[in-house]
Order: sequence, then structure tokens, then C-alpha cells
Amino acid sequence: MQAFFDVKQRTARAVRLLFLTTLISAVPAVVYAQEDSQSEPEQITEPDLALADVPRQNLSGMEWLERLAQINRTSNFEVSFVLTRAGQEMTPYLWRHAVLEDGLEAEQLNLQNGPGQEMIRLGNVVSVFEPDVQPYSIYASAISGPLPSDLLYNPTALTDAYQFITIGRTRVSGRAAQQLRIVSRDNKRYNYQVWLDEETGMLLKLDMVDLQGSLLEQIQVTAVNVSEQPSPYFSRINPQALPGAVAMTPKPRQHQWEVKFLPVGMEEIKRETRRLAMTGQVVEYKLFSDGMVDVSVYVQPAQDSLDSDVVLRHSTNTFLSLTNGQVQITIIGKVPPQTAYEIAHSIGAAGE
Repeated sequence: MQAFFDVKQRTARAVRLLFLTTLISAVPAVVYAQEDSQSEPEQITEPDLALADVPRQNLSGMEWLERLAQINRTSNFEVSFVLTRAGQEMTPYLWRHAVLEDGLEAEQLNLQNGPGQEMIRLGNVVSVFEPDVQPYSIYASAISGPLPSDLLYNPTALTDAYQFITIGRTRVSGRAAQQLRIVSRDNKRYNYQVWLDEETGMLLKLDMVDLQGSLLEQIQVTAVNVSEQPSPYFSRINPQALPGAVAMTPKPRQHQWEVKFLPVGMEEIKRETRRLAMTGQVVEYKLFSDGMVDVSVYVQPAQDSLDSDVVLRHSTNTFLSLTNGQVQITIIGKVPPQTAYEIAHSIGAAGE
């Protein structure tokens, strides 16, 4: 432990705040297509699928989510939805999915406001386009956006972390819907309420609520069109013109620290060592996920200590920065502040 925490160089207090501010202002990339910005579908259309004929009486919460995953994987659709967070403007998105003639799965997420951002997925390759950034592609089985990909495509992966409770029938956007609750098994994360279209199984609304039941974030579907044929948008994509996919490093650098507490069902999915462009400092980084939310953990040499820990709530995210011995620890994620503290204080030297 002492060897790990024996850091020689310490920099000014301002660097610490600069690092945290840089992390807070980071925005994940998403998608834009100018010609399609006004082509939103106008109504929910029931598909001619056997899925729509599945008996709906007495289905469990997981069975409802499996219906959602089935239609998301096997059908052609366009979905318009808006993301709303307290104190922020609504953010509109257009989401398309298709199964092409050769069986290849395709997906697009388009941010409808501002200069535009876009993600396009063909099979297991996601290409990212955003203003003033060189386009790039990565290997991924789903687009990373406001809607959790495991909820959309692989809900069984969530069973270790969450319980699924059927509430009953209601109406959303004039449609008969089934309401579900997704509840954290250990009360270390926020909970969710989900409304699914009763006839098609499509998502109509998703709420994130805190442990007292107050609304933190809402995704409201405004239009859905499920069709027999893929959207003409996908026929205009030239796969050869997309950026080549970048493979992830097969053997990441070993870190000399580990996180000894995580919420139930949360696992490490990524680790890196980065050098901050503005300060030149080396930051070790690990990403953890339970399939619904991600938590980022950064460890770097400690800066001049502040009088107290820094904890900020920016929309639904918690940003916590504290000094533990001679290292600075920063936690960022959609988890309650107390959970962020527990994660941060559990960090120690590997093997202890």
C-alpha cells in the first residue's frame, strides 16, 4: 500500500479543480443527418408480426422486457423520443433500426437539435460523427445513447442487479401500455419505471427516479413507426465510406489499485491509462457497469488538498472528488452520492 501511495510530485490546487471541471463538461458523442431532420414518423403503427399475438395476461416483468428485446432485434422501426432532465431543455432524438436483406442488423441515432451528432451501427461496428471531430468507428454490439442497450436488447443481463415488477395497465400517448418497475436489489442505485406498448411491445416511456421516488430523468417516446421494410435511410449508407473500426487494446496496463466495493451486479468493463492534455498528468481509469448505468473511476497523484471533499450533482450524474492518502480519486456516474463515497473509500492497493 505504501509503495503505491508514495507519490513525489504534487501540483497546485487549481489543477485539481480544472481536472474535475474538464470531466464534468465532457459530452459523449452521438449523430446527425441533415436531410432527415424533418422526417419524423407521425403515429404508432402496429407491425404484422407474430409477436403482437403473444398472450399478454399474467406476463412477468422479465417476459415483458423479453418482448421488447425481440422486437428491437428483429423489426424495422423509427422512433422519435425526447430526453428531459430537471433544469435542462428537452433533447429530441430520432432512432432507427433495421434488418437488411442480407440479415445484417443496422441502427442509427440522430440528435435533432444543434449542429448535430450521429451514430450509425452496421452489424458490430459503430461509426461516430460529430462537429469538429474526426469521424471514427469502434466495435460494439449496440449504440451507446440515452437508452440503456441491455434494457433494449439483453434484459436478462440485468437480473443480478435489478428486480422487475409488473405494475399493471395504463395509457401513454393514447396507447394501452404495461407499466413495470425496475428496482435496484441493494438500494445503491436509482430505480426506473418503464411503460411498454401493450400491442407491439415497444418502449413508450422510461423514468429514472431516486430512492425517494422523485423524478430525475425521463425519456418520452413521441412517435413510433414499425414497418415491413427498412427505412430508405439505410439504403443511402455506403459501408466503404465509413471510418475503419479501431480495435481495443487486448492487454490493458495493469493498475496497482482496485475497487473493493461496487453495487451488486456491477462489473469492470474497461481500464485505461491516460495523460491529461492540459496538465500532462497521468490518470488511471476504470469503467464499471451494471447494464443500466456506468460508473467511471479516476485515480491520479494527489493535488493540494481542499478543506473538504468535492461532491457535485450535475443533472443525474454525481461527481465526487476526494483525496485518500496521496492519491486523488474521482467518481462520476448516475448513482447516489453516498454510493459514490462508498466506492471511493473502498479503493486501495491491489492484493490487500
